[in-house]
Amino acid sequence: MREKLPELMLLAFAEAKAAAERGEVPVGAVIVDASGHVIAAAGNRTLELKDPTAHAEMLAIRVAAQTLSSERLIDCDLYVTLEPCAMCAAAISFARLRRIYFATGDEKMGAVEHGPRFFNQATCHHAPDVYSGIGESQGQELLRSFFQSRR
Repeated sequence: MREKLPELMLLAFAEAKAAAERGEVPVGAVIVDASGHVIAAAGNRTLELKDPTAHAEMLAIRVAAQTLSSERLIDCDLYVTLEPCAMCAAAISFARLRRIYFATGDEKMGAVEHGPRFFNQATCHHAPDVYSGIGESQGQELLRSFFQSRR
């Protein structure tokens, strides 16, 4: 039986599925303000934009910062379908996001609960509250089916 996901994580999964339809690795991200209002949503676009930094989190952070006219996203939360990599974790820290919620851990490239554990480093300026495993089975299945279709 699948767990009932929060609406905001469902939006992140919709972005991930749209990314997969574009041929991108299916990762989606949503940023909400303190009242829960969605201010940014994005899916991976690294292939489309020919930009290795066009991860879902990076794109959502850029839109949210522009929307709020601030480089700081204090009191904002990020919902993302895959554990952020080191680049995205650094951007999350620099943006001062309050919380991150992610579905699936990434043993190879993740940097929150795997790899460098970016937010646990003494050099990290800001560490958000982290909640993981929200929609983990759905995230794993989405990634598994995407990569199987590529083989």
